[in-house]
Amino acid sequence: METQESGSTKWRKKILLLLNCVILSTGNCGGPLISRLYFLRGGSRIWFSSWLISAAWPIIVLPLAGAYFLRLRAEGRATKLFFMTPKVFAATAAIGVLTGLDNFLYAYGMAKLPVSTSSLLIATQLAFTAGFAFLLVKQRFTAYSVNAIVLLTMGAGVLAFGAGSDRPAGESSKEYIIGFVTTLSAAGLYGLILPAIELMYKLAKQAITYTLVLEIQTVMSFFATIFATIGMIINKDFQALSREAKEFGMGEGNYYLVVIWTSILWQLFYLGVVGVVCYSSSLLSGVLIAMLISVTEVLGVVFYGENFRPDKGIALALSLWGFVSYFYGEIQSGKNNKSVKDNQTAQADETTQTHSLLV
Repeated sequence: METQESGSTKWRKKILLLLNCVILSTGNCGGPLISRLYFLRGGSRIWFSSWLISAAWPIIVLPLAGAYFLRLRAEGRATKLFFMTPKVFAATAAIGVLTGLDNFLYAYGMAKLPVSTSSLLIATQLAFTAGFAFLLVKQRFTAYSVNAIVLLTMGAGVLAFGAGSDRPAGESSKEYIIGFVTTLSAAGLYGLILPAIELMYKLAKQAITYTLVLEIQTVMSFFATIFATIGMIINKDFQALSREAKEFGMGEGNYYLVVIWTSILWQLFYLGVVGVVCYSSSLLSGVLIAMLISVTEVLGVVFYGENFRPDKGIALALSLWGFVSYFYGEIQSGKNNKSVKDNQTAQADETTQTHSLLV
C-alpha cells in the first residue's frame, strides 16, 4: 500500500512539474515579445511596463479561493486557512521586492534593446543561477548539467557576436549601453532570486504543497507590484496612460489588449518558475529559461521580421543540445538512484532473512 501511494505521489509530482514547465515556457516566450511590442508601437513608460510584469497576481487568487473553499467545506471552520507561516511570508515579501527591482531593470533594457539582444543578455542568468545555487542550496552538478550550462552559455555567446548590429535606429550609444547594463543586471539579480526561492522552500519547515506555491507566487507578485506602483506614482505614470493609449500606434483598443496580455503572460511565467523550483530545482528553471531564449529569437523573426542570421541558428542548435543533455543526465541520475535503492532494499531483505535463520 505504501509503495502504491509513493508511486502515485511521484507521478503526481511529475505531472505538476510538466504542467509548470509548459506554463513557464508560454510566459517566457510570450512575455518578452509582447513587452517589446508595447515599446515598438509607441509605449514609453518604463515603470508602467515593469508594473505590468507582476500586476496580474489577482488571477492566482481565483484558484486559491477555490482551494480554500473546498478545504473549509471538507474540514470545517476550525481548519487553517493559510498554509504560509509568518517566516515564509516575510521571506516571500522580501523576494517580491527584489523581483520588483528586477522587473524594472528588465523593462528598462527592453525599452532600449531589440528582443534578440535583450534575450541574449538574459540568457546569462543561467551562469548566475548556477553560481548562486551552489552557494545557497549546495546544488550538486553532474557532468550532464555542467555540459548543459556550457552549451547554453555558448549559445548566448554566439549571439553576442552580432548583437551590436541590432542597435535600433535613432538610439544613442549611451542609451544602448545603459540598456545593455540594466538588462545584464536584471539577469544577475534573477540568477539570485531563483536559488533564494529554493532556499526558502528548504528552510520553510512545512509541507510544500501546490496551494502553498500559489500563495508564495501571489505574495511575491503583490509586493513586486507595490514596488512598481510607488515608482509609477513618483514618475507620474498614471496621469500619462490615457494620453499614451490614444497615441498608441495600433489604436487605443489594441493598447489595452497589449497591456492585459502582457500582464497575463508574465504572470504565467512567474507561476511556472515557482512551480518548477518547487517540484525540481532552481537550476532546471534556469536551464529552461536559457533554452527558450533561442525559441524567442525564432518568434522574433516570425512576428517582428528580425533577421535570422546563421549565428542565431547555431545558438538555437546549442541551446537544444544543452537542454537534451540536461534531461538525459536527469534520466540517468534517476536510474542510478533507483538502482542504489533496489540494492539497499535487497541487502536489507537478505540481512533480515539471515537474522531469522540464526534465531
